[in-house]
This record gives sequence, structure tokens and C-alpha cells, in this order.
Amino acid sequence: MKAIIYTRVSTDEQSKSGLGLEAQKRMCMEAATKLRIADVQIFSDEGVSGSVSIADRPALSQSLASLRKGDYFIVAKRDRIARDMFIALSVEQLLTSRKAVFVSAAGEGSGTDTNDVSGLIQRRMFDLFAEVERQMIRSRTKAALQSKKIKGERIGQIPYGYSLSNDGIHLVLCEREQKVIALVKELKSQGVSSRETVNYLNKNKILSRTGNIWGRTQIVRMLSHM
Repeated sequence: MKAIIYTRVSTDEQSKSGLGLEAQKRMCMEAATKLRIADVQIFSDEGVSGSVSIADRPALSQSLASLRKGDYFIVAKRDRIARDMFIALSVEQLLTSRKAVFVSAAGEGSGTDTNDVSGLIQRRMFDLFAEVERQMIRSRTKAALQSKKIKGERIGQIPYGYSLSNDGIHLVLCEREQKVIALVKELKSQGVSSRETVNYLNKNKILSRTGNIWGRTQIVRMLSHM
């Protein structure tokens, strides 16, 4: 019998909170100690969202693959597995099939080896709340980005055709890049293909923002925003 500890952190902000990787490991190790399990393996996914599939999380995949009958799968909190209900239920079903025991150090309806109704309800409710929270975060983020876009503020990478103003927040038109966009639009209106446009720009030494020659993907992306 061994304890398989799984930890996950999605962002730098979460790393600085009270539930960073080290804090999670500490909570899980304490849980393993209480269970008197000395054989412990730790798997960590860093910078991975709780909505990412099991297959795309190397540490989670490895931790589940290493489980054997009677092992304990320990997490600091249930949402470390996932904020997606389907993923959380999939992991729980896999643990049940392996006859392993799920343990949340925070005590959120732990114990996949029991059919206790209250524990089952608690687990399902927690998964539901985690999913709702994820959707709320997504909605707030989308609204915030839309607000910044309306205000003309920077959102992630500076789009081609713009530059960052002196205040470090707002975007302003970049004359040089706007001329390139106008040229690409004109070539498109004349029926020139994206590949021919690339050749034209590179032949005339009209370089990209980084000072490199153009690639077809860049032109296709530019045209898609026109």
C-alpha cells in the first residue's frame, strides 16, 4: 500500500496564494502521515488549468497509471483534480475500478471505497460548485477583456498594426504597420493569393514587425482579421 499524492497549480497568482504546490504537498503529506503510510509518491502539474483533460496532464496521467489496489490517492483539495465535473467523475470512476481510495486533505467527501450517501452527495456538490466557479471565472475574464478592448487598452500580445502608447496601457495606430495592412488589403482586392502576397512583400524587402521575412501563416492571420 502506498500514497499517491497529486498536486496542481494553474497560474502564478495561485502559486502566490495559500494553495501553491508546496502548501498542497504539505497538506497531503500530513494526510499520509495520519493514515500511517510511509511509501509516498508525489506527482505535480504546474501551470495547468483544472479544465485540461487527463490525457493532456502528464503528472495526473502518471499518478493514475501508478495506482494499485489498496493505494491511496491524495490531493489537498478536490478541485486540484479538476474544475470540470466530467473530468472529476472520470478520475473517481478510475479510482473505484482500481480499488484505490480517494482522500482530500481538506475533507471534501473523501473515500471512494464507501457507498455512504452523504459523502457521495458532498463529492457531487463540490464538483458542481467547482464547475460553476470555473464558468464564473471564464465569464468575468471575458467581460474584463471585452471592456479593455472597448477602451482601447492592451489585451495580451499587441495586434499587428498597433503599438503601445506611452502610458503603457492604451494602443495607438502604428503608421508603418498600417501601411503594410493597407497594401495587403489592396493585393487581396486584386485577387492576389496569400502565398503571392508573401513573395511580393519579401521580394520588396517589406519586413515583418520583428525584422524577419514574412510567412504565409502571418498573412493568412492578418487577412482573417480584415
